[in-house]
Amino acid sequence: MRIERDSMGELPVPDDALYGASTQRAVLNFPISGRPLPAAFIRALGLVKLACARANAELGKLPAEKSRLIEQAAREIADGKLTAQFPVDVFQTGSGTSTNTNANEVIANRCSQLAGQPVGSKRPVHPNDDVNLGQSSNDIIPTTLHVSVALALHQELVPALDLLAAALERKSTEFSGVVKIGRTHLMDATPLTLGQEFSGYAAQARKSAARARRAATVLGELAVGGTAVGTGLNTHPAFAGHVCRILNAETGLTFREADNHFEAQGARDDCVEVAGLLATIAASLTKIASDIRLLGSGPRAGFGELRLPATQPGSSIMPGKVNPVMSEMLIQVCLYTQGLASTVVAAGRDGQFELNVTLPLLAFCLHESVHCLAHGTRVFAERCVAGLEADAARCRELVDRSLMLVTALNPHIGYDQAAAVAKEALATGKSLREIVLAKKLLDAATLDRALDPAAMTKGGESALGE
Repeated sequence: MRIERDSMGELPVPDDALYGASTQRAVLNFPISGRPLPAAFIRALGLVKLACARANAELGKLPAEKSRLIEQAAREIADGKLTAQFPVDVFQTGSGTSTNTNANEVIANRCSQLAGQPVGSKRPVHPNDDVNLGQSSNDIIPTTLHVSVALALHQELVPALDLLAAALERKSTEFSGVVKIGRTHLMDATPLTLGQEFSGYAAQARKSAARARRAATVLGELAVGGTAVGTGLNTHPAFAGHVCRILNAETGLTFREADNHFEAQGARDDCVEVAGLLATIAASLTKIASDIRLLGSGPRAGFGELRLPATQPGSSIMPGKVNPVMSEMLIQVCLYTQGLASTVVAAGRDGQFELNVTLPLLAFCLHESVHCLAHGTRVFAERCVAGLEADAARCRELVDRSLMLVTALNPHIGYDQAAAVAKEALATGKSLREIVLAKKLLDAATLDRALDPAAMTKGGESALGE
C-alpha cells in the first residue's frame, strides 16, 4: 500500500493502483454489486477527457505539455488499456462523481509515470486543476453517457440488426415458392407463401436497425460546458463547441452542445426515449423469434413447417430431443431488455432540480441492453436463421386440409353460402371441393381456379381466374 491524500485526508491505496484516495474511498463506501460501470462507458470517458484536454489547450487554458500528457493517458483509457483501474461499483453516488474522480486520478497518476514523477505526487498534472479543468461530474458523466451509448448502438447493435435483416431476406427469397396456410388469432386463415411471411420478419429487422440508428441520433446533444448546474461556471464559453468538434472527429458520429444546459443536466429524457426504442426493438425480435419457434414445433406433433438447426441436445431424459434454444435465448434477452427499459424510465424521472442522480444506473441499463441485444441478435441470425429449412410437403399438407380456402369462393357464391360449405366440411370431414360440386354451386373448372392456393397468395382477384 501507499498513502495518498485528498480533501478529506490521507488514505492507504493499493501500490499498483493508478487511482488515488477519493477512488479508494468510493471502493470502500460502495461494496454493493461487485460490478463496475461497463467497459464501453469507461472507454468513452477516456475519449471525453482527451477531448477536454485538447479543447483547453486550444483555448489557451492548459499548457501544451500538460495537454499532451493528459491526452496520452486518456487515450490509453479509451483504448481499454486501463479499464482495470476503474473499480467503483455501479451503485455509487448518483451523479457518477466517484467515476469522474476515478478518471481524473488515474490520468493524473499516469501522467506522473510518463513524466518520471512519483505516483501520487500530482506532478506535473493535478487531477482537479488540470484533468478536470472546465468540467464537473454533473456535465461530464451525462456527456459520457450519451457518447458511450451512441457508440455502442452504432458499433454493436446496428450491425447485428442489419445482419439479421439480411439473413431473413435471404430466407424470404429462398422460401418464395413454398405456399403455406396463413394464421390469424392462431386459427387457419387464407394462404400466403413462406417467403412472404419471412419478408415481414425481414422488414421488422430493418425497422429495428433504423430505430437503433435513430436512438444514436437522439443522444447527439451533450451536456459538456454546463459544469455544476448548467450555468457553465469556471469554463470557457467556447469550451463545449471545441469538445464536440474533437469528439466528432474521434468517433465519426455527430455530437453538439446541448440547446439548454439545464435540461441536459436536470433531465434524462433522451435516455428514456432511447430505452423506449430499445424496448420496441426487443418486442419486434420477440415476435420473430417466437414465430420461428412455433413454426418449427414438432417434429411430429407441432406445426412442423420449418426445420430449425440442431445446435445441442434438448433433454437429459428424452433421447434425440432437440429444442428451439436460439429462439428461447433471444426471447429471454428481449424480456431482460424490456425490464432494463422500465428501470431507465423510472430512473429518468428521478431528476430533482438541476441534476438527475441515477446516472450510473442509467449507464449500466442502457449498455447492458445494447450489449445483450446485439450479441443475442447476431447469434440468432448466425445459428438459427441462416440454417432454417422449409418443409414444403408439410406446408402443402396443411394448406390442403384448411377450410379457409373457402374465402376465395365469396365472390362466386357469397359469404353466407361459403360459410355453410365450410361448416359442412368441418362437420362431415368432406373436402370443400366435394361439397361445392355436390351442391352444384360451381362447375369443376371454375372451382379449381378459385381454390388454387398459389393464386390466392398473389392478392386481388387472381384466384378467380379473371
